[in-house]
Amino acid sequence: MAFVNNIFDVSLKTIGLLHVNGESLNLINSDSYKAYIKALYLPKGCKIKVDFSVYDTEGPALFFISPNQVLSIEGLCTESGYFIFYNRDFYCIQIHDEEVACDGLLFNNINNMPMTAVPEEEATFINYLFTQLESEFRLKESSHEEMLRTYLKQLLIKSTRLWKQQHFEGVLTDQNNDPEAFRHFTQLVEAHYKEKHTVADYADLMLVAPKTLTHKFKRMNLPPPNEVIKNRIILEAKRLLVHTSMTAKEIAYELGYDDPAYFSRLFYIKTGDSPSAFKTKFLGQNNNPKGDPHLLSEA
Repeated sequence: MAFVNNIFDVSLKTIGLLHVNGESLNLINSDSYKAYIKALYLPKGCKIKVDFSVYDTEGPALFFISPNQVLSIEGLCTESGYFIFYNRDFYCIQIHDEEVACDGLLFNNINNMPMTAVPEEEATFINYLFTQLESEFRLKESSHEEMLRTYLKQLLIKSTRLWKQQHFEGVLTDQNNDPEAFRHFTQLVEAHYKEKHTVADYADLMLVAPKTLTHKFKRMNLPPPNEVIKNRIILEAKRLLVHTSMTAKEIAYELGYDDPAYFSRLFYIKTGDSPSAFKTKFLGQNNNPKGDPHLLSEA
């Protein structure tokens, strides 16, 4: 075992950086970083699983993972990548939303799409940011903390711009569209999906009519708001079924449904499986070893 040198851990504020390779794979796939916000920069040829979706990198790609998401790197290529982990005390994207505007896009977006492809012309800048981060960890000079935070913010801002270009193709050029409404809706769903289940609930919070909200999404070729809400609820149900010992009835109550039978029907409609069948299918797939985030396991 060897200590990770690339870490800042002062006054409850933590940020660290690892190379993604064969030596670090088991540690990254363990529960060591589950409580942290994570960013990965992976080269072409990697396979990564986030929750219940698998992504193959056809070129350099960035992944942004929230603490409530389950991460597993399924396959590595010959080149190594980068893995950043940090906590909210170091940088909270909700508190600093006006600075980076990535909540609801890079994190907690309605399509649960954590991947942002990095075009060739942008790869040099992204590589530069990670190189500078690594150098800053080694130097540890004055304003060390703020320099690390500055590079992290640059990464989030650049990645948010790339995400918009890739997932809002054609939307940003039409002045009649309202992509900020999409982001606001996503943030609200993430905050309230356990107790608010209807489009009207969120339309009230956004001070618009339900039909207006639905029309905004239709114009931007996005899934209907009702589907977004239900998909977020079902995603959380899947996580709880597979990664906890909660029963389907307990999960129904946890997600705000007083009638477990109704919730089970909704789950079946959305997934094609009953909650118990889904759990049986995925049982045992997340028994990762635990580790220490300050340690790097040897191959």
